[in-house]
Amino acid sequence: MPLVLAASFATAQQDPSGFPLDSVGYLNEELPRMEAAIAAKDRSFFHGAMVRTLEFSERWGFKSKANPELAAYPMCTAAVMDYAVVGMCRLTPSDECEPGLASRFDANVQRCREVAAKK
Repeated sequence: MPLVLAASFATAQQDPSGFPLDSVGYLNEELPRMEAAIAAKDRSFFHGAMVRTLEFSERWGFKSKANPELAAYPMCTAAVMDYAVVGMCRLTPSDECEPGLASRFDANVQRCREVAAKK
């Protein structure tokens, strides 16, 4: 168990300046897969997508607020956390889907890419 805690602590202490680039890399890998799942009407994709998103957030410590220095990159944390929800809402639109979420997601992805390009 101490090894798990040490690994968890070590990953949460990554250099925050690398977060935008890692977020963009994650999204660049996931977004085409999401588009393919939407086109194929594959709801099962999104279970794995949520698991991968949680693993990514835990690796950086932003889900648990263990890395408050990531507060400088809210556009990236929002884009990563919203991506699977946006995809599900595109796959099966419903009244539960927030109307502005998709456009806010697109704007956050773009801003995160801009920040990452400066790093």
